[in-house]
Amino acid sequence: MTKLRYLAALTACLVFFSSTSQAWFSFGHMAVAYVAYQKLTPEKKARVAALLKKNPYYKTKWKTMIPAGTPADQQDMMLFMIAATWPDQIKEDTAYNLPDGAAGGNIPPTDGTQWLNQGYSDLHLHKYWHFIDTPFSQDGTPLVPIPTTNAETEIAVCRQTLTLVPAPKKSTGTKKKGHGVRVDKEAERIEALKSYDLIWLLHLVGDVHQPLHATTRVSSGAPKGDNGGNNVKLNDPSKELHAFWDGLPGDSNDLNAVINYAKALPPADPVLAAKTDASDWISESFDLAQNFVYKNPIGPGPGPGPFTLTDEYKTQAHKIADARVALAGERLANLINTELN
Repeated sequence: MTKLRYLAALTACLVFFSSTSQAWFSFGHMAVAYVAYQKLTPEKKARVAALLKKNPYYKTKWKTMIPAGTPADQQDMMLFMIAATWPDQIKEDTAYNLPDGAAGGNIPPTDGTQWLNQGYSDLHLHKYWHFIDTPFSQDGTPLVPIPTTNAETEIAVCRQTLTLVPAPKKSTGTKKKGHGVRVDKEAERIEALKSYDLIWLLHLVGDVHQPLHATTRVSSGAPKGDNGGNNVKLNDPSKELHAFWDGLPGDSNDLNAVINYAKALPPADPVLAAKTDASDWISESFDLAQNFVYKNPIGPGPGPGPFTLTDEYKTQAHKIADARVALAGERLANLINTELN
């Protein structure tokens, strides 16, 4: 689908979305996961439930977040929703404090750790995995290069991990566990890595559907980019353009509120939902950023600001966010159903 056709399809879909929705803080990521969970096959629901148990937060934090009295058949769904927030949760965990790049961790390091994929023993935050700063300019300022480690490259790595099947092993190198059941060490390693990469995918698929996680605007006032809109100041409680877009679906951790929001989302366009290439997802977000996010009343650069958002802008932004959450959820489900072994 060309850029113009995608934007036309989105515009047609927007008329069906409510403008009263509250968007990629924890609330938005959990909404994406809720939409995805409804589309998972029973086999994949059981598979992801087993993998989530390998996360170090599973018992100590996630289980405690389930509302009292939640039926057993709903708990796995809620744990799936909560897991989608883990790559942001660790930002507040002092255990994850290894040096991890410049600019507060948003620029990838150059010591090789940016490519690590070793699972839960990795205590780097990898903030630069959350976005891809595809540059554009409205005033002819030369574009900056895209960092070579980003959301797109990491999604590809994690998807590859989901497809892995351990090669059969001889008895050497195995150990007995429980009632004499033989467990292969390599199989255990791959299962733990799949858990780690699956949870990153739950988050990153949501991230790249947020337009400002797929772009940075270069201008004479910000020749290195505006940090995905983080440097664009607003007269708004969210303070910055990026935070405004992150918070569109909602900004609470109330699981039931997330579920009610996600249930009200009209289904994504099936043709768009069937697109499996992450580069297409990112291109869509990039196009939306150029055509909708950085439009009036947002000025041509980070200054002079702060800018005051109009009601028209906010209404359109809510509609776009709703569409992107629904689409991300459908695509995440397709990915898990077809690629997770």
